Amino acid sequence: MRATEPARDRTSLAHQIRYALRHPERVPAHARRVARDALLRLRYRDHIAYYRAVMASDTARSAEAAVGHNPSREAWTRIGRMQFDYLVGHGLRPHHRMLDIGCGNLRAGRLFIDYLDTGHYYGIDISPHILLAAQDTLVADRLQPKLPHLTLADDLTFAFLPEAHFDVVHAHSVFSHSPLPVIEECFAHVGRILAPGGFFDFTFDRTEGEEHQVLHEDFYYRTRTLAGLAARHGLDARFMDDWERLPHRQSKMRLTAAADRARTVGS
Repeated sequence: MRATEPARDRTSLAHQIRYALRHPERVPAHARRVARDALLRLRYRDHIAYYRAVMASDTARSAEAAVGHNPSREAWTRIGRMQFDYLVGHGLRPHHRMLDIGCGNLRAGRLFIDYLDTGHYYGIDISPHILLAAQDTLVADRLQPKLPHLTLADDLTFAFLPEAHFDVVHAHSVFSHSPLPVIEECFAHVGRILAPGGFFDFTFDRTEGEEHQVLHEDFYYRTRTLAGLAARHGLDARFMDDWERLPHRQSKMRLTAAADRARTVGS
């Protein structure tokens, strides 16, 4: 897998034709996604409810497939380890309190839970099905003594979480599936729950061309769009260049409170 590159506009007819010619074996799966999208869009107008239904459909097939569209257990393990190693190398310490947005079935969360002090991991997800799979991961890895929190969420306002509590907030492959209003909701509220000196790391699908979405599941944004949105909510954005050298198709940014520049965790 190559290092991260900006995505082309996948909605263009030319791209779809080229992709179909290069990967004819993937056309049936794409056709099933098109049909599922049409059905779910009729049933759910709200994006959170829509994507919860997508996760239920994917998890019924495979919990690993629901986290990254790849049923390979090896890929699931490798990408989880990559997230963990990067964050530990960029400021995460055992005493930190961590909020993992879109924790899924604990692809990386199982490593964070084992590393952090007891009770310091808090994972949230919109899918009850994937959270049940997360419980299975906890049992398989014998992580019950670490007392992680796993909670169902219906939005990204974090209203049920305490103020200035989390040293690290993390969202991997969440905004790649989120329209801009959902991302803005997160940016508008994440500053309240960040502890002094805390940071928020997230990945996103990057494009340098037209911003677009595919089947209401995959969203592509310019870096400056997300940085500008963060600034409107009092957050400084930093593009994480060294993440680009890792074998992952998404890009990464780090947000810190603009009023807290001098005390960033792991600076």
